[in-house]
Amino acid sequence: MRSSLRRSVASITALAMLAGCSTQVGRIGPDDGRDACRAFVVQLDSTGDFYGEDILRGAAIGAGTGAIAGGLLAAATGRRGSDILAGAAIGAVAGGVIGGTAGYIQARQRQAANQGALVQAVGGDLANENRQLAATQLAFNQLVDCRVNTANRVRADVRGGRMSRDQGLALLSYQRDLMRRDVALARTINEKIGTRGGEFDTAIETLAPGTKGQVQARRSAAPQPTSARVSAPIRIRPDGGAAQVGQLAPNERVTVRPAEGNFAQVETASGVVGYVPASAVGVRGLGSPTAAVGGRGADGEFRQLAATNIARRDNFSESVQNADRLAQGQGFELAGA
Repeated sequence: MRSSLRRSVASITALAMLAGCSTQVGRIGPDDGRDACRAFVVQLDSTGDFYGEDILRGAAIGAGTGAIAGGLLAAATGRRGSDILAGAAIGAVAGGVIGGTAGYIQARQRQAANQGALVQAVGGDLANENRQLAATQLAFNQLVDCRVNTANRVRADVRGGRMSRDQGLALLSYQRDLMRRDVALARTINEKIGTRGGEFDTAIETLAPGTKGQVQARRSAAPQPTSARVSAPIRIRPDGGAAQVGQLAPNERVTVRPAEGNFAQVETASGVVGYVPASAVGVRGLGSPTAAVGGRGADGEFRQLAATNIARRDNFSESVQNADRLAQGQGFELAGA
């Protein structure tokens, strides 16, 4: 009976893993040899493998426990064969729901000898997650920059007479289609990051209550109308080296809210959304994402790791939204920035 149950649980686990698998070509399409940004697409997709392989860590812990419990319950009531498999499947579903956000921290609590060891273990996991998030963000940044810069070059070539209008329209349409596919890929990765984030949020709230609220409160300011003080390039993200999506004119009316670093997010009357130096619109940037988080010693270090994790997840989600807005709006129009 026990060996039958183990085989049943293994079958459930294998099926769940296979259901989430897909080939890289299926996710990003075949290489047609025309996409100058293809290497960045591959890199982004490759960073997403990390979240897919380990994305249900907490839920898997709960699901595994639930499957065993469900199967044992079926066996205990005298059932055999398929009834045990059905019981294990029901238990796995229930266990996945329970373990989805709490399974990870509960598993770490069982492994840790004391509170200090628990904080150290979760802190190590956060540090690793933060490195992966940074790699994913970099890959997406490079991909979006490549798309936007390609579109900007096409527009410049049309304006300069080096390319016909029809050729320009065709190339921009091609880039827009690719960008929409890029955004779909990034959304899939972001969903996986969010699922893992739920696990980490539960752990963070357990070990450092209030950290997430402190980080997100800094970003919650409502956009305010103002006038630009000086001319400034509008960039796709708060980075002086990011691709340009527009140009802010002196005295131009915009809505603005503070952003990370020394930047502000602006939206123009024509609908262009991007980032300019905060001083260009008379506001202060948010600085470091961990600036609002206090604490000393091990507690302070853990809160810094936690705040960085929360901010990086939020930043990636925001960058996906910005890229989607660009792909759906003026980012690939011939008359764009």
